[in-house]
Amino acid sequence: MKKLLFVVLALVVAMTGCKMKKPAGNAGTKQHVEWSRRATIYEVNIRQYTQEGTLKAFEKELPRLQKMGVDILWLMPVNPLGKKNRKGTLGSYYSVSDYLSVNPEYGTKQDLIDLVKKAHELDMRVIIDWVANHTSWDNVLITQHPDWYKKDPAGNIISPVRDWTDVAGLDYSKPELRKYMTDALIYWIKETDIDGYRCDVAGMLPISFWHDAIPELKKIKPVFMLAEDEGPKMHDTGYFDATYSWQLYHLMNDIYKGKMTADKLDSLYADEAKRFPPDAFRMRFTTNHDENSWNGTEYERLGDGAKAFAVLTFTFPGIPLIYTGQESALNKRLRFFDKDTINWGSYPLESFYTHLTQLKKKNKLIAAGDVGGDFVKVASSNDKAVFAFLRKKPHRQMFVLLNLSPAAQEVKLIGSEFTGHYREAFTGHPKDWREGEKVKLGPWEYFVYETE
Repeated sequence: MKKLLFVVLALVVAMTGCKMKKPAGNAGTKQHVEWSRRATIYEVNIRQYTQEGTLKAFEKELPRLQKMGVDILWLMPVNPLGKKNRKGTLGSYYSVSDYLSVNPEYGTKQDLIDLVKKAHELDMRVIIDWVANHTSWDNVLITQHPDWYKKDPAGNIISPVRDWTDVAGLDYSKPELRKYMTDALIYWIKETDIDGYRCDVAGMLPISFWHDAIPELKKIKPVFMLAEDEGPKMHDTGYFDATYSWQLYHLMNDIYKGKMTADKLDSLYADEAKRFPPDAFRMRFTTNHDENSWNGTEYERLGDGAKAFAVLTFTFPGIPLIYTGQESALNKRLRFFDKDTINWGSYPLESFYTHLTQLKKKNKLIAAGDVGGDFVKVASSNDKAVFAFLRKKPHRQMFVLLNLSPAAQEVKLIGSEFTGHYREAFTGHPKDWREGEKVKLGPWEYFVYETE
């Protein structure tokens, strides 16, 4: 019944071009750091980024990333990794053996301090990946505090998931563990001046832990918190800034495969508007470290539509993510447990992503959260192939047209809200849009128009 309601709502919006308003519930619960609202997150895979695979080697890339418009650097886990039950030659990034040290393969704590300082000088922020749900089997805690771990009926420490044989699950019913983990989170902010965390499998921990821990971090400095979780509960108290938008990710994959059509994006937006607080940041992405390694590169999953879908992630309500190598059109599944250095080549998509990051910075209409422009669907004569929408505020709007199909389309636009004088963001070409106008779009072609 609920699914039917969303479909009916989406059809009404498509037919009328009306504004889809977010509900008033939970409004005003979030205090985001202001610099995050127009930010682009860039996920850094330190191991694979350079031949050296070190923090110092990556630090040399900061000026290039700053020029590309990156705002928040998300460093995958910087802690030492376990050797017992290790997978592959180097182990999983998420099998932590010491929460209070830096992986010697990456460098030293001073190297991390230097990297954060350099990033701040370039007006970028740094968040680090935090693995609070489980540890490696040779983490010192497993010897010192075996009672902090989950156990089977026979009293044996167990993995949190059957296939995660290289890690042991932590038991957050233990108050001492909660204090230890909170103190460890505080430690890195105080010691290195990082700006927050990406919290691995955050939803596998009791929400009460985050409710207790995050305010303690905010006593030190304003921080940005990204939860690897898609549940609205992570936003309800206003502690997490952003959550994953896997629903959009999977829908994009299905649209490219022909299993779904572009109009299903209307239903997705209606669903999110109903379930999430108005100021919740949803992280939009076409790939990340997990998807690249386990489910295929963006070109395996999105093919010739990869750029069109990337445009969607930057203009649809939310906060966008770029993963290591996307600016070089990375079309390789990076090995997860072994060294697999990226061949950067000539950065063929650097200009493309720079256009998108600068658009995000300069145009408040696509700022994250409820300060951004309203989302208004623009209906066409073929909504199954063409997804068109406005981001709108009084006297100013952005008009996005995406052909999310492998065939050329010629469609008539319905309604009048899109009319006006614009300039296309990528080409700079002016355009006057009139009521009843027809538009031609090549396969997977995209346009982003801004009012002048």
